[in-house]
Amino acid sequence: MSEATDRNFSSATQEFVWEGAEVPEAHSYLVSPTVKALREQRARVVLDLGCGNGSFSALLRSQNFIVMGCDASASGIALAREAHPEVDFFEHDISNPLPAGFAGAYDAVVSLEVVEHLMQPRHLVARAYSALRPGGVLIMSTPYHGYWKNLSLALTNRFDAHWHPLRDFGHVKFFSRRTLSQLACEAGFSTKQFIRVGRIPAFACSMILVALKPE
Repeated sequence: MSEATDRNFSSATQEFVWEGAEVPEAHSYLVSPTVKALREQRARVVLDLGCGNGSFSALLRSQNFIVMGCDASASGIALAREAHPEVDFFEHDISNPLPAGFAGAYDAVVSLEVVEHLMQPRHLVARAYSALRPGGVLIMSTPYHGYWKNLSLALTNRFDAHWHPLRDFGHVKFFSRRTLSQLACEAGFSTKQFIRVGRIPAFACSMILVALKPE
């Protein structure tokens, strides 16, 4: 995110503000492994939980998945509906349960670069668990933080550029593989796979958790 975004929205908004319908940069390394994991699990009906401006939901729709996008950001949902009318989107705060009709309705829940923004991340995995059919898959990504990457950020004085501390509704949680797995397992998931993406593994941009709901 830009410094202008930090400056303009740090104290003037009650939500994560989306300014445009462009594809987030992170999609360059998240899309391929996420779609591959969906196909490996033979998922067809997908809930994009934390869909933002809808760009990833629309990409899934273009690849013949049946997709519903959900986000708490009114600005994100407005952009998504305008840019991608072929996809269904709805605004919802996941601190509250999903509507009853969503229970067990999805083969997969995808949540890309969302969990690190949440003060109460257990809400995300709980909503995902309730939305999935037995045997369904949760695919969740978050920025990767490991020893060598954190050391390089410290040595190059890049922590502010990486974390954007002035951005309200920015990153507030920083997960390791262990804590992200624990988060999913607490909700009832079993960890199937971790994938590090973007750059070489030691300096990966993000990690993707693939977790299964029991049959």
